[in-house]
Amino acid sequence: MAELQITDSIDITDAVCPVTFVRAKVALEELEVGDILSIRLNDGEPVQNVPRSIKEEGHKVLRLNDNGDGTYELIVRKEAE
Repeated sequence: MAELQITDSIDITDAVCPVTFVRAKVALEELEVGDILSIRLNDGEPVQNVPRSIKEEGHKVLRLNDNGDGTYELIVRKEAE
């Protein structure tokens, strides 16, 4: 698989729901269509809710990687609004 070109990244491990999704949404809004965002988030509610909410907003979840330390890396491509 080709390596993805990450445009921007955010770490939301210090936030709790629903702030986790709000921060991810704001970061996506600052990007151009086609840009790729890496989001570091915690296990539990954030990893269950943020990917689902991003899909519901119409963006593409490309990958969800378990970092093995209780956090995940979510890779998202911004789609047209």
